[in-house]
Amino acid sequence: MLRFTPPCGPVDGWADDDVVRATGIPYAHADRFARPAPVPDRSEAFEATRWSPACPQAPVPFLDEVLGSPGAGVPGDEHCQRLSVTMPADVRPDDRLPVMVWIHGGSYTSGAGDLPIMDPRPLVAEQRVVVVTVTYRLGLLGYLGDGPERPANLGLLDQLEALRWVRRNVAAFGGDPARITLFGQSAGGDAVAHLLAVPAAAALVSRAIVQSAPLGISRGRDRMNAAMARAAAGISARTPVMDVVAAEARVARAATGAGLRAAMPFGTQYGHDPLPPEDEIDAAWDAAAPQVALLVGSTAEEARLFVPRIPAIRRLAALPVVGPWVRRALVAAVTAAVYGRPARRFAARHAAAGGTAHRYVVTWSPPGSPWGAAHTVDLPLLFGDEKAWATAALTDGTSWDDLQRSARRVRAVWGAFARGEDLGDRLEVPGALRVRRVRR
Repeated sequence: MLRFTPPCGPVDGWADDDVVRATGIPYAHADRFARPAPVPDRSEAFEATRWSPACPQAPVPFLDEVLGSPGAGVPGDEHCQRLSVTMPADVRPDDRLPVMVWIHGGSYTSGAGDLPIMDPRPLVAEQRVVVVTVTYRLGLLGYLGDGPERPANLGLLDQLEALRWVRRNVAAFGGDPARITLFGQSAGGDAVAHLLAVPAAAALVSRAIVQSAPLGISRGRDRMNAAMARAAAGISARTPVMDVVAAEARVARAATGAGLRAAMPFGTQYGHDPLPPEDEIDAAWDAAAPQVALLVGSTAEEARLFVPRIPAIRRLAALPVVGPWVRRALVAAVTAAVYGRPARRFAARHAAAGGTAHRYVVTWSPPGSPWGAAHTVDLPLLFGDEKAWATAALTDGTSWDDLQRSARRVRAVWGAFARGEDLGDRLEVPGALRVRRVRR
């Protein structure tokens, strides 16, 4: 056991080869459909040796195939507001290492902070940073609300409480509370972007990395959210938790007709605490821009993960001669509409408001992979080990050693950004990553 003494009370962590961990630490507590409250400080030691539980969620067989059953063996618990801290093995109490706070993705309905494929060990060990992985409420439990009985944005409020915990306590784990980088992918990237519009959250971080956020479908969701809320009528704090989870598919069907927005029906809701109304969101982002450096981007073929699953597109793609062209054209169009253009606009607005901004594109993919540089392909470049990714279809076609040759250089870019180093006007990891500065 390794004893840490943060203000929240003593924490007993554990050594894990080239890193040190303190896992499953509660940062907040909430009753069903209630706002989170900080966990009271304690005098007795907390044994931080178990992984954070996942929010209860339905299985996603498609993602299990692509990512290799990432949630297998991770327990579930409605009271999932936990975080885990991973530090270099030689961390000292007086270190002031850069801190990176990870918000996992999963369409706001799946995932967890401590999934093996998101293990920050390589990032921590190579870049000498402290990484905090956050687990938060999902789906109906965390991201759809229409009033005091079932408030919206509870998962976002969970994340805000986690940031407050990190700012207050991370120095005891060798982290620098003045150098906190908030980063996340997919729905996690969307959450990072929206936390920057919350003054209380933006004041707690100095840098942000927004990875593959579907910002192109984040607006104009009021009508869809209202239809989903009507479909969720009758679900209450007394409904058994797995019945709540089972109802999510039925509630999501109420989003049919909302176009691309229906691809991620659960999500942040403007005009509900802690977010401003939709017509004030740009002003909120502008206010935060001068204080928070930004790295934002996407993979080169985000939609290649989703487009083949649409039956009509599968039929078109099977046509001789024109089929492959149709598929490529649709992948390019959806990638640009949901991820690429919105990321460029987000970076341009941030720079125009006086912030430092860089934009990136991940181009890496295994040779001959049917997934190409699809959504989530950035994850194996940052996280996990060979065992965690062994059964993932996403990384088929490459050896672990070949993957790591690119991954180490990508992690070095993320680490440099977290340390506050200037990424320059242009930077490239050949075959894997392109980064460029966005000018005012």
